[in-house]
Amino acid sequence: MSDQGTRRYFITALEQVRRALHVEVRGVGDVNRARRTKAALLVAVLFGMLMTPGDLEAQEDWRTTELDPAVWSDGPELEGSPMDYSYAGNPVFVIDVDYQPGHFQSNQQGQIIIEMFPMWAPITVENMIQHIEEDLYNGIFFHRVIDDFVTQAGDPTCTKVGVYPATFLSCGSGGTGETIPLEHDTNLSHVDGAIGMARGQDPNSADSQWYIAETEAHGLDPENRDDEGYATFGVVRQGMTHVRAIAEVPTSDEPTGTAIQNPFASAGRPMYEVHISSVRMLGVIAEEHATGQITTDSEEQNSVSSMLKEEALSILGTVVVLIIGAGVTYVSYAMFPSTGKPGSLTGPGNNAVPAVLLPPLVEQDQHGPDGS
Repeated sequence: MSDQGTRRYFITALEQVRRALHVEVRGVGDVNRARRTKAALLVAVLFGMLMTPGDLEAQEDWRTTELDPAVWSDGPELEGSPMDYSYAGNPVFVIDVDYQPGHFQSNQQGQIIIEMFPMWAPITVENMIQHIEEDLYNGIFFHRVIDDFVTQAGDPTCTKVGVYPATFLSCGSGGTGETIPLEHDTNLSHVDGAIGMARGQDPNSADSQWYIAETEAHGLDPENRDDEGYATFGVVRQGMTHVRAIAEVPTSDEPTGTAIQNPFASAGRPMYEVHISSVRMLGVIAEEHATGQITTDSEEQNSVSSMLKEEALSILGTVVVLIIGAGVTYVSYAMFPSTGKPGSLTGPGNNAVPAVLLPPLVEQDQHGPDGS
């Protein structure tokens, strides 16, 4: 790696340390748990810094590859969510799939491209990137599909043994053994094409398994559940045709319920293998091609400050106009008081308010004002 690359590596590492120290853990009410999470993040970042720049050279490529979301046209149905937009710098990954859609049909191959939202789900996104860069998902299959609901994968033990569907007994309940806390953000929800983390009964038990919503699944959002819901962290940008086709692959038995399960369940196991050839990082959304914009806290404060200044100037201007108007009225009255006679605005004993700012004209005869 060049000197410039080495310098960039250490700058990136220091920035990760800064983010780890300031990350806000959403959905974790326990302060001590939040502190432990931040400490764990910091340790993970510091451990990552022990890797040599040469070890990270291959991983740097995708971080410097800028993508234009305008080239993707096979996306989900939009519903006015912040997830509809692509944001500068967001990481993007691709799933290469190979599957048989139904009986007596030929195999289909394609790609599912997904944009992640690290600004709203930093821990979950980093967890996903780590697993992708470790090639954890290469060669596995979708082990659970439910039409009009979700397609689920991400279990590293779900690989065929000999001939499909023969696989390991742990398929459907496997993972890495390392869990992450549940993250929620008001900008994230189970829109059509959303990707989320599978988990067990413990809200903080998400590991490596994930699912893609084949249609909107807001019943999994935290506000619609009494178990804190499920974490979403990205959305499909390209390849929804494949997601919908995979959801319709015939299964060995009818799946029951609409819960995302980590525990073993054969319900919803595809009769034909929905093979994941590889999952790899693709790049980041280019700033000039971003369709959405994130407002930082400082920008919001500046915006509020500007609004307050504008309102203050507007109020001050109104006050100045009123003061000037009152002053002109006072001066006019002082120079030309009301006489209380017919023609004035008030009668005797009342406060006089002059009708005009100039004195009334005195009728003159043809010889001049003195009558001579």
